[in-house]
Amino acid sequence: MRIVSYNVNGIRAAIKKGLIDWLTTYPVDVLCVQETKATPDDIDLKLFTDMGYHVSWYPAQKKGYSGVAVFSKKKPTYIACGNGYEMSDYEGRVIRVDIGDLTIVNAYFPSGTSGDERQGYKYQWLAEFFVWIEALKNERPHIILAGDYNIAHGEIDIHDPKGNKKSSGFLPAERAWMDQFLGTGWIDSFRHKHPEATGAYSWWSQRFPSVRLNNKGWRIDYLCTTNALGGKIKDASILPMVKHSDHCPIVIELKK
Repeated sequence: MRIVSYNVNGIRAAIKKGLIDWLTTYPVDVLCVQETKATPDDIDLKLFTDMGYHVSWYPAQKKGYSGVAVFSKKKPTYIACGNGYEMSDYEGRVIRVDIGDLTIVNAYFPSGTSGDERQGYKYQWLAEFFVWIEALKNERPHIILAGDYNIAHGEIDIHDPKGNKKSSGFLPAERAWMDQFLGTGWIDSFRHKHPEATGAYSWWSQRFPSVRLNNKGWRIDYLCTTNALGGKIKDASILPMVKHSDHCPIVIELKK
C-alpha cells in the first residue's frame, strides 16, 4: 500500500502544473494533500474520481486558505473532519479517514513565520493536537499521521541548522514537541528507514529560484506511524524531482 503526503500549495495551481498527469504515472493508494486553498466546488473532482479515488475534503472557512483533503482508492469506512478545536477547525487543518483497521490522519500544522501571534497559536495548536492524537491512538492503534508539520526535527533535517536556530520551524520548543511526540509511541517513517540520509528535504523557500536548485531545504513533511505499524513499513522516500509546489511529495510503502 502506497501512501503519499503532499503540501500542494494550492490544488488548483498544482493541477495546472501537472499533478494529475503525475498521478497517472505514479500509482498511489492514498493521497493526503495539505494547503488545498480550495473547496471541492472549486475543482473538477472527476479528475480524481475517474482515476478511482474517493474524495474526503475539509476546507478552511476562509476562501483560498489552508485546507486538507484525502484521495483514497478504497472507500473510507469512516470520515471525521476536524479535531474539535475551534480555531483549528475554522482553518480546516485536520481530517481523519478510516479504511478498515487503518486510520489516516491528514494534518496541516500551522506556520509561525508571520510573527509572534501566529507562533503563539502554533504552540497552542501543537498542545491541543497532542492531546487529541494521543486519545485517538488509544482508540485506534494503527494510525498514520500524514502532513506538513512545519517543523524540522533534527539538524540533519535542515540545510543550515546554525543559521536557522531562531527561525520558526526550527525553534527549540518546536523540536522538543517532536521529541515528545515521537517518544510517546510514534515512528518517523523516513528516519526509520534512512537514519543517516542527508540533504533529504521536502520544502524549499520560494524567495529565490536558486534555493531548490541548490537544495537549501527543510524536511518538514512527515508520514509518522504508530509503533503498532512499525513492522509494516516496507519503505519511505522523498520525491524532490516532482515539482508542482514549493514542497515535494513524500511516500510510505506498507507491507500487505
